[in-house]
Amino acid sequence: MNNSVSENSFIIESDEEDVEKDSNKGGGDGNDSDSSSYSTENPPQRKPSSYNISWPQSYRQSIDLYSSVPSPSIGFLGTPSLSRLSSSFLSTSLTRRHTPEALPSVTKPLLQEPEDEQHQRRSSHTLLPPLSSRRSSLIKKDSKVSHEVPSRHCSFGQATLNGINVLCGVGILSTPYAAKEGGWFGLSVLFLFAIISFYTGLLLRSCLDSDPELQTYPDIGQAAFGTTGRIAISIVLYVELYACCIEYIILEGDNLSSLFPNARLNLGAFELDSHTLFAVITALAVLPTVWLRDLSILSYISAGGVVASILVVLCLFWVGVDNVGFHSKGTTLNIATFPVAVGLYGYCYSGHAVFPNIYTSMANQNQFPGVLLACFGICTLLYAGAAVMGYTMFGEAILSQFTLNLPQELVATKIAVWTTVHILSLDLFVITFALTISPVAMSLEELIPSNHSKSYLYSFFIRTGLVLSTLVIGLSVPFFGLVMSLIGSLFTMLVSLILPCVCFLKILRSKVTRLQAAVCVTIIIVGVVCSAFGTYSALSEIIKSLRG
Repeated sequence: MNNSVSENSFIIESDEEDVEKDSNKGGGDGNDSDSSSYSTENPPQRKPSSYNISWPQSYRQSIDLYSSVPSPSIGFLGTPSLSRLSSSFLSTSLTRRHTPEALPSVTKPLLQEPEDEQHQRRSSHTLLPPLSSRRSSLIKKDSKVSHEVPSRHCSFGQATLNGINVLCGVGILSTPYAAKEGGWFGLSVLFLFAIISFYTGLLLRSCLDSDPELQTYPDIGQAAFGTTGRIAISIVLYVELYACCIEYIILEGDNLSSLFPNARLNLGAFELDSHTLFAVITALAVLPTVWLRDLSILSYISAGGVVASILVVLCLFWVGVDNVGFHSKGTTLNIATFPVAVGLYGYCYSGHAVFPNIYTSMANQNQFPGVLLACFGICTLLYAGAAVMGYTMFGEAILSQFTLNLPQELVATKIAVWTTVHILSLDLFVITFALTISPVAMSLEELIPSNHSKSYLYSFFIRTGLVLSTLVIGLSVPFFGLVMSLIGSLFTMLVSLILPCVCFLKILRSKVTRLQAAVCVTIIIVGVVCSAFGTYSALSEIIKSLRG
């Protein structure tokens, strides 16, 4: 056996004797919490070893930036520091080796919380005993590189704003269109998803509390289904983020082309219409932000999306009161396109990928249910208000974005559209685009061998290729509402409804009551049915639109 270990290999050492000692001591020395019924009085029969630090290692850091939670800065053209810590994906990230004689001095894990925060995480309903004597041995890292999670003390207000910033996005522009597609009865789906998503957010919290080492959604997947679960959940989350970037390109092209419908560009035999032209301009505009070294400043600016969303809804109300009126009665139920509405409403609550990060960043984690309640309550009121106003104003003529229906000659319209174009463009399409695509790029950069001399060049091509691919797909399928419905049906149902219940039942199976099991199974069935019908309907409409 070699006496040296590759500088880029991660090695997890499980000491069963230490685990046994810990189990004898008990694990109820943390802060008590009345938010869950789980305790350590009956320890689980199976004691899992320390969780393997595997791909994606950059998830916590990148998602913290995406959700405006303070996080360390990120390197230019990727994370060279992460590259130094991780070798190629297939050769090291998924391999567990037990070679203690080859290890240098034990160092802290890549994304380890400070010791005082780990002590705080050990609540009275923790399933596992303290892991102080159970060490996860990693390779010796560069002293100049630090990817430890910093001490976080987010207040109730900060956590609530972070949650609203994640939930309240471009989905608000399509809620009137969703009301048209599903009819007034479809609004009940919006409220149903809000209640279910709130509950599944609490389930994620219970999963995190089962082990103080768990910090992110992929960690929960690994605790439930091993490394395969971690990778599968990570891929789903990253594809959802990538699809959202496609939506940003489509939305920017639609809004700018509505302001400048006569814009054209002739390139020899090629002529770019206004929508294509502005989509290309948008992609070129976001490229420099995707290459940025430090995204921490952008994460704070992106919080302005909450203000922009509220302002757009107020402008819609202004137009209705001052000019258009609220005279359309609408339809009670539209069976044919109801699944499309389900996907659109589901998209509105696609924030579960960030909830674990928000929870672990809070100073008082017992306030997390209140944070979720405030986030879902405020966002649901905004969504429902926009849906009712937009549908009663424009009826069956409502478009996929209500800003496209507003009369162009009105002052309120200009404010609404320019808010969407300028504030939301600066925020969601330039800044948030970079924050949204960066987790995907960073995860791909982890697959680059760290000792490769052209790793920076590869990072450049990865990030540029991601942006250009979103442009190509956005131009190929320029249907904002239908693409949003597809994302909501295919990914959001999985991330927000199905996976939290599945992971909860798997991780806490010995502690789950019959009522909890019945509720989780019901939610899983609802999620699967909505996902199947919504995805099929959205794909059918997209194909029909492409052919027609």
